[in-house]
Amino acid sequence: MKTLKIKTPNIKVFSVLLASTFIFTSCNKYLDEYPDMRTDINTVEKVAQLVGSAYPGRDYLAMAETYSDNAVDKGPSVGHNDEPFVSLYNWKDISDDGNNTPTIYWNSCYEGINNANQALKAIQENDFGDKVLPYKGEALIARAYAHFMLVTFFAKAYEIGKDNSSPGIPYVLEPETVVLAKYERGTVASVYAQIEKDLEEGIALLNGGVWQVPKYHFTPAAAHLFASRFFLFKGDWDKVIEHANLAVPNGNYLTSLRPWNSTFRNYTSEDFRTELTKADKNYNILLANTYSTYQRSNIGGNTRYGFGTTVFQNIYNGNTAAGAAFYNKGLRWSDGNYTTYVFKEYFYYSNVAAGIGFPYIMQPLFIADEGLMNRAEAYIQKGNYGEALQDLNQFASVRITNFNSTNHAVTVDKSKAFFNVTDDKEALIKTVLQFKQVGWMCEGMRWFDILRHRIPVVHNQLAVDGSETFVTLDPDDNRRMFQIPQDAKIAGIELNPR
Repeated sequence: MKTLKIKTPNIKVFSVLLASTFIFTSCNKYLDEYPDMRTDINTVEKVAQLVGSAYPGRDYLAMAETYSDNAVDKGPSVGHNDEPFVSLYNWKDISDDGNNTPTIYWNSCYEGINNANQALKAIQENDFGDKVLPYKGEALIARAYAHFMLVTFFAKAYEIGKDNSSPGIPYVLEPETVVLAKYERGTVASVYAQIEKDLEEGIALLNGGVWQVPKYHFTPAAAHLFASRFFLFKGDWDKVIEHANLAVPNGNYLTSLRPWNSTFRNYTSEDFRTELTKADKNYNILLANTYSTYQRSNIGGNTRYGFGTTVFQNIYNGNTAAGAAFYNKGLRWSDGNYTTYVFKEYFYYSNVAAGIGFPYIMQPLFIADEGLMNRAEAYIQKGNYGEALQDLNQFASVRITNFNSTNHAVTVDKSKAFFNVTDDKEALIKTVLQFKQVGWMCEGMRWFDILRHRIPVVHNQLAVDGSETFVTLDPDDNRRMFQIPQDAKIAGIELNPR
């Protein structure tokens, strides 16, 4: 296997494995080691390989799912009480930098950003010609994506129509070349402005790019899907629709949606988790090979605080505004512990003889289904309910067993009755949010909608005597921002208020 090894600042040597673009980075803290001399990036091929490492190598699944209303307290006798799940469920700061922690995701994002910046620097300093432009575009978009995820998790949520002057996250535009460089957080508004600049400049450069495994790169389709998500957060509804239409051929999503009530029904559970994240599937627009233990039954699957009976029965398998439950492959691991069976663990052996290596998953960062739902919400926000209903019914048509328009078509009146509301727009927005929560359970997506729509999160607490209490994470609670890693203070980065 051909491998390009480089050294990046504050990170030990890692490899970019071309066959899968999977990056096994060290677990060192970002911004706390002396920079090393780098391998010269002096060819277009080396730029392309380096850009392949500009994606976060860790996932945000435990963070997003356990913080959200997809998680419940299953009770003192069910599952383990291991960290970070206990603290995540109780919205407490976590100082550890191990697996499934905010710190490990923060570090991973900035490692990807540094690699994108190193590639952009090499492009600036060398005369590579037009052949390098698609990789420049990919680097810009990868940089924008990592910063977007950081500002989403570690700063106050963007509020449409507000000044968004609260602290953002450091937007790093150059490779780090000095020890303990100082950084400023800027504002949420300034971070969003730079994301938009990188995103739009990058998209314009992507045409003509050739990638060995396109589904692991920001191709035009993946970039447009990311843009539809970004502009959904920003509230630019026309751009959401524009980019969602460009993410799939002719804006027609039907053949690109996950085929739940057809192909998936014929899969065994093992077939399902093997096939779901393959790169040859139309519905997978951007995949990432990420170091992950979240999907293990003895970690994410058997935690006391997670995907439990009430969510499994009442939400995941509950009735929807379409008039029926969505078909799914969810099953029970053990008493009170459930799984959607979305992720399958793979293992990269760094030393076969010693039996050691790295567990990883192929995580879908963007699927076609999201583009359809982003477009539906944008239509609703613009008052185009007819177009929104077409998108909602298209989504329902692949999720409901034996779907037929007579019984299962979403209508404004059905949604109003289901959610017991009187406003047409509110009813349809609630339908979009319900479809997304059920449709992508345990994939980390629900947290984004909780932030965007300022949805309170209620967590139950079960005592040994069986009594149950409830605590609420309100929309303005500062704990909705994950805490900046303590070690970032040495770079002058202020922590989030508590």
